[in-house]
Amino acid sequence: MRQLLAMRLLAVTLATAAWGQNFSDIKVEKFSAGHVFTEGPAWSREGYLVWSDVPANKIWKWTPGQKPAVFREESGGANGNAFDARGNLYTCETRGRRVIRTDMKTNRVDVLCDNWDGKKLNAPNDIVVRKDGHVYFTDPAFGKQADGRELDFYGVYHIPPKGPAELVARHKGRPNGVALSPNGKTLYVSNSDERAVYAYDLDGKGAASGERVFLSKIDGPPDGIRCDEKGNIYVAARGVAIYSPEGNLIHTIEVAETPRNIAFGDPDLQTLYITALTSIYRVRLDVKGAAQY
Repeated sequence: MRQLLAMRLLAVTLATAAWGQNFSDIKVEKFSAGHVFTEGPAWSREGYLVWSDVPANKIWKWTPGQKPAVFREESGGANGNAFDARGNLYTCETRGRRVIRTDMKTNRVDVLCDNWDGKKLNAPNDIVVRKDGHVYFTDPAFGKQADGRELDFYGVYHIPPKGPAELVARHKGRPNGVALSPNGKTLYVSNSDERAVYAYDLDGKGAASGERVFLSKIDGPPDGIRCDEKGNIYVAARGVAIYSPEGNLIHTIEVAETPRNIAFGDPDLQTLYITALTSIYRVRLDVKGAAQY
């Protein structure tokens, strides 16, 4: 037992050293307050941040030097958001039960997926877009979202650049957050009910294989997840837990409210934005986020 504990401590020490972050310098700042339930932060290469306030049915937008403003009213219960290499915004609508893409230059909205095998999606939750345009999203159902369900499973889906959607996995528990490794070859999916994070191998065509449990026994139900440029995995749960690419817990960033989702932002991608219940928090780090654009 002592040998096992020593090995785990050594692994964490090595991971921390490899990351190079001085945790004593981390300061969590409340950035925006007065919301109902924040989710889906995403940073655009054009230099602004968006996030969702799910019950308020709004998407917010903030450009440095300006005040946050509502970008979209009647958002369809928008939750997860993501940008692609062209600056298009992808959104999971929990009430609309669909995944949409917005051209931020023309405001044109395209529906990418709203059903599987002729049955409406449950409540699309979180989304990520690979550099080559492959889209991945989760479809759980929380609370009243389960009313009127037509599918008898919770899914993880892949939308190729030219469609149509493909089913990656059926989960017994509810899949939630989704993220990509820096090289885009690994897909990570959190499962809130199982308190776990799954991993999948992705090939050049975006197809997923090799499902496995990457993290288990997470402290608190995991929600949003992200990776930094070194491959470390950040999990919004009870605090923001940071794991090495090997799955060793490096550190947990404590937040005043329960984190729900996270995104790297600012021009240098070294600020971690944290949506946490009624507020948005941010913290500067010594490492950049893994950009998929």
